[in-house]
Amino acid sequence: MSEQLDELTEMVRDERLTELRRALEEHAVGDIVDFLERLGVRERAVAFRLLPKDQAVDVFDMLDQALQHEIIEGLKDVDVALFFDALDPDDRVRLMDEMPASVARKMMRHLDPRERSLTNIVLGYPSGTIGRQMSPEFVAVPEHWTVGQALEKVRRAGADAETLYTLPVVDRQRLLKGVVSLRVLVSADEDEAVEDLMTEVDSVDADLPAEEAARLCADRKHLAMPVTDSEHRVVGIFTVDDALDILERAESEDAARHGGAEPLHRPYLSTPVLRIMRTRVVWLFVLAIGGTLTVQVLDVFEATLSQLVVLSLFIPLLIGIGGNTGNQAATTVTRALALGDVSTRDALQVAWRELRVGATLGSTLGVLGLLGVGFTYTWDIGVVIGLTLVALCTLAASAGGLMPLLGKKLGADPAVFANPFISTFVDASGLVVYFLIARAVLGI
Repeated sequence: MSEQLDELTEMVRDERLTELRRALEEHAVGDIVDFLERLGVRERAVAFRLLPKDQAVDVFDMLDQALQHEIIEGLKDVDVALFFDALDPDDRVRLMDEMPASVARKMMRHLDPRERSLTNIVLGYPSGTIGRQMSPEFVAVPEHWTVGQALEKVRRAGADAETLYTLPVVDRQRLLKGVVSLRVLVSADEDEAVEDLMTEVDSVDADLPAEEAARLCADRKHLAMPVTDSEHRVVGIFTVDDALDILERAESEDAARHGGAEPLHRPYLSTPVLRIMRTRVVWLFVLAIGGTLTVQVLDVFEATLSQLVVLSLFIPLLIGIGGNTGNQAATTVTRALALGDVSTRDALQVAWRELRVGATLGSTLGVLGLLGVGFTYTWDIGVVIGLTLVALCTLAASAGGLMPLLGKKLGADPAVFANPFISTFVDASGLVVYFLIARAVLGI
């Protein structure tokens, strides 16, 4: 497939547009999306305009919101209205979040009253909540209806619904009572009551953070989950594919921040170089400023180093082990936070567990350091390295486990506390521990 994408890229760059149009018609929508993500802004706009209208609508729906925004900027108003109207309300809102407010308002005016009303429902919830990610297009069936009545409603309204596999069951006040699957309805007698077939339901409040709702949907393996308001009335539904998209974006953000960068929020090959640079440079400045602490520590203990230069040989080793130990602990706890395995209330348990893990790791590495350095240099130096590894791993694991919890408590992203801050803290404090142990053991 990579060779075919390269061939399509050559066509657009050589402006072999007639040949490109014919080639695109033979490719699946997913392949065309992959192709467009590899192009620059101008080339992407050219290639997109070559697509037939129906195919273009399907491709547009699968593109990231950032790329949709770029394409819209290059289209005429009539074309913009077509693509904007073809989106589902939740996808439409995500695209509007990428647009300037004035452009978003202009797009809303092009919608018919029904689509505008559905979009406003989603827009009414705060950013980051599942209400902002749900679909307001669903089929709910009253509990007092028969199976025949429910199936008739599905046939009439099903074409516009987000999903039909899971149908919310409501009472006369539209309060959520349960769910029933289409499979159960199709298999049941038409005179049977829906309330006799419905099952208990997991639902989420519309104001719940989207990642928490998505995690719940994925963990409990639901195809779809109803979304309710504060009075437990059904206001929308979100499906497992939406949940997986939310979790994928969250994982991408965590992975980027663990590596000391900000997430791109768009495909890598379509991201401008300057934008990639901006996502990384901030954390490099943070690390550079934090690195001055390490320099200050070395400056304070300069006299100790001058008396026994061999101590300087082990600084990179100790800094590397301490930083990795802290990041291992932070990554584990950050992941546990995301999965709901721990919360900020568990800080003492996490600290005690990581302290024991760090002490065990440090003891194992300390014995190896003692023997290796003792045989190679002197046993006094071996003792210093061994004791430092025990103390350093214990300190790094404890700090690494607690910092994500501290970030969560302060309302920050726990992943931000994983790499840059832990590395800075452990480097500086680890060197202090190292030189203090050296002074005590060696008497310098």
